[in-house]
Amino acid sequence: MPHLHIKEFKKIDFPQICDEVSFNFIAANAKHNDEKLISTTVEGEDFFLLVKEEDNRTLLKTDKLTRPASIYNVHRALLAYAKAAGLHVINSNVPQTQKNIHLQEETALKKIAYFASEFPLDKEVRIEVGFGSGRHLLHQAANNPDVLFIGIEIHRPSIEQVLKQSVIQELDNLFVLDYDARLFMELVPSNIVGAIYVHFPVPWDKKPHRRVISTSFIEEARRVLKIGGTLELRTDSENYYVYSYETFITFNKITLQINKNRDIAISSKYEDRWKKMEKNIYDVTMINDKYSDELAIAGDFIFSKPALNFEEIIGLHNKTFRFEGGFIHFERVYKTKEGVMLRLSMGSFDRPEHLYLIINEEGVTYYPELPLKSRSNLNAHKELNRVLHG
Repeated sequence: MPHLHIKEFKKIDFPQICDEVSFNFIAANAKHNDEKLISTTVEGEDFFLLVKEEDNRTLLKTDKLTRPASIYNVHRALLAYAKAAGLHVINSNVPQTQKNIHLQEETALKKIAYFASEFPLDKEVRIEVGFGSGRHLLHQAANNPDVLFIGIEIHRPSIEQVLKQSVIQELDNLFVLDYDARLFMELVPSNIVGAIYVHFPVPWDKKPHRRVISTSFIEEARRVLKIGGTLELRTDSENYYVYSYETFITFNKITLQINKNRDIAISSKYEDRWKKMEKNIYDVTMINDKYSDELAIAGDFIFSKPALNFEEIIGLHNKTFRFEGGFIHFERVYKTKEGVMLRLSMGSFDRPEHLYLIINEEGVTYYPELPLKSRSNLNAHKELNRVLHG
């Protein structure tokens, strides 16, 4: 992760702009004085820089929860703050280079709000979850120009590699999204997707609740797929194969195809490596055979004015509130110049949303963006509104 090892942290006057990077406000952890967050905006992307004192050193880096997909924007923000504050940098892994020319031209990277506001419907859609090196995604997009491909990935170097290739290969039918695929599926319109690819997902043998394939994911896949559309799992993990097959087969009516060591048109570098190791490759393909009702989710994320005072809100630290089908957990609390900020997880148990909540005299707002408009998040918002009213 990009970071600066600094001798001593220095606070600037907020708000302030340096080298076209905006520093909006600072928030200090209300329970631990070794952590601060700096609200930052670069090229329309809002995120936090994190000041962390650990092991007798002070680090300036990005907050994992809000870090943008563009690593270059992270680099710009770190260097700009160091310049604005006159920090003494002891060590750095942040390159002082210009943005890659291909990344300057890319238009494929989208935010979740792009899909939430108006999902593209002019082409058949295919989705790849965790595209890794991008070989399969790029091959499919290049060979199917009339299909819109949406690649979902959270590994930043993989994202940037695919974005570069999308420019080099002049692909205008490829979008890239840095987001939780399980949440993304909840806003995809029904009956529009031709295929969902889940190739070599992380097995998560010790944390099975984090696996992509689950009953709820399969249900969403059946809803968004066209009749005849497919959900394609490809894995080298026998444990994942067995788990997934058992999850699929719990459905009362389902059509599956099972293959072992099937060759496909393009393989990833990892698959090439596993084949050399003579590992088995398993495919479980679900073929959708039902038409689903249109997606209809009603509600909003508007807050009424909280009844709790700032000290009572700070007292929510580490508390959990459960409701039918979901929960809210207040992970951390921060103090700002104007009020209080909360870091929380909320929504369904198996695919919660993680975000910040800013509370001041002007009201309550989510940061850096609204939660995904899903049923579980809307229910969580109602509960959150109730909690803030005591």
